[in-house]
Amino acid sequence: MNVWKNIPSGDKPPELLNAVIEVVSGSRDKYEYHYEWEAFVLDRIIPSSVVFPVEYGFVPQTWFDDEDPLDIMVLSYEPLEVACIVKVRVIGALIIEDEKGEDPKILSVLVNDARFEGYRDIIDVHPHKLREIQEFFETYKRLEPHKWVRFKEWKNAEEAMRIVDYSIKRFKELNVT
Repeated sequence: MNVWKNIPSGDKPPELLNAVIEVVSGSRDKYEYHYEWEAFVLDRIIPSSVVFPVEYGFVPQTWFDDEDPLDIMVLSYEPLEVACIVKVRVIGALIIEDEKGEDPKILSVLVNDARFEGYRDIIDVHPHKLREIQEFFETYKRLEPHKWVRFKEWKNAEEAMRIVDYSIKRFKELNVT
């Protein structure tokens, strides 16, 4: 089954989404879902001495301007598994720019973890955790030739949900079967 095309975006998009995990927190292994093969493939090992501070993946049935599904970060107290699908609530977005253009990363929390029940917006996340995430994305490509990243801003839940809506509409315009 193609998890990008055949899994719904979520139970109640743009707020409650499904996230397909490609990279687990604490890892330097960068997996990416290969749509044609319907498999997760190791894209690269992050060459910088940093590890992902969040679970990382994509939202099914989305497409963004960088010609990829919409990226999503999931706050979790335990590393998840590559290829698992989790139910999440959108609470914000990190906006970065890289060599391919603007690249938003939706920030979310696990719906099925009581420790995140009070998280509804970006202000519910400890400021240091946000700095840690930002620092990771500003530095993780630094040692890769011809790649770069620049932090633009953090957006709140409402603004993040607009990005999700936009990417769901773009997916529908692709008319993928």
